[in-house]
Amino acid sequence: MAVIVALGAFLMTLAGGWTAQRVTDRRHLVLGLAGGLMLGVVGLDLLPEAMHAAGGEVFGVPLALLLFVGGFLVAHVVERLLAVRQAAHGAANNGAATTPDGHGHGHGHGPGGGRVPQVGLTAAAAMVGHSVADGVALGAAFQVGGGMGAAVALAVVTHDFADGFNTYTLTRLYGNARRRALMMLFADAVAPVVGAASTLLFTLPEEPLGAYLGFFGGALLYLAAAEILPEAHHRHPALSTLMCTVGGVAGIWLVVGLAD
Repeated sequence: MAVIVALGAFLMTLAGGWTAQRVTDRRHLVLGLAGGLMLGVVGLDLLPEAMHAAGGEVFGVPLALLLFVGGFLVAHVVERLLAVRQAAHGAANNGAATTPDGHGHGHGHGPGGGRVPQVGLTAAAAMVGHSVADGVALGAAFQVGGGMGAAVALAVVTHDFADGFNTYTLTRLYGNARRRALMMLFADAVAPVVGAASTLLFTLPEEPLGAYLGFFGGALLYLAAAEILPEAHHRHPALSTLMCTVGGVAGIWLVVGLAD
């Protein structure tokens, strides 16, 4: 049953990626929505689940929160290292980054403002890893019982639309070609099916899953707060962009509430 539900997640992921690539003339709205969806997934879904599952404290701080902060810092360090490496090889496009809609701008994180494509690929790969975990969580929930499986299925299938949306957007945001973005989108779509199928072979311990969710939540928060949202408001600091962000958070809140 978990694998069948994961096929629904596969289709929803592709639908999210298709939506992201079709609205190039409203890119600031796409990015605003993507940032809101990511913020909602982290704050209302991943982190609460991590806090519940990881358990234990380290020097008075819950392990999930330590890993959450660690994920944020690792994402920041990885981006900085990749940017420095790009600078050393002189591949920063002379200060003009290429965006998904084909326009260059000077707002970025390489020398002179150039975006680093590897950061987008790394972020998209992390999204794929998260989608595998989604599938594993889905399979594990069905191991517990049908009611739990149905609740998790609703959350996974619905927010995989956001995963597909964000995977394509992140890859293209950093100057990667459309073909690469589509490859990462397809990998993200297949990932929950692979994760769900893997649970036919083993029973997943709760604490490692919670620890992973905490770490990944921190990385996603960094991308949303330091990359996606500033980019969304860079050229279009409009109320409509802000409303898209708020709407993204509210949408995830609705999904989480219905799943519970």
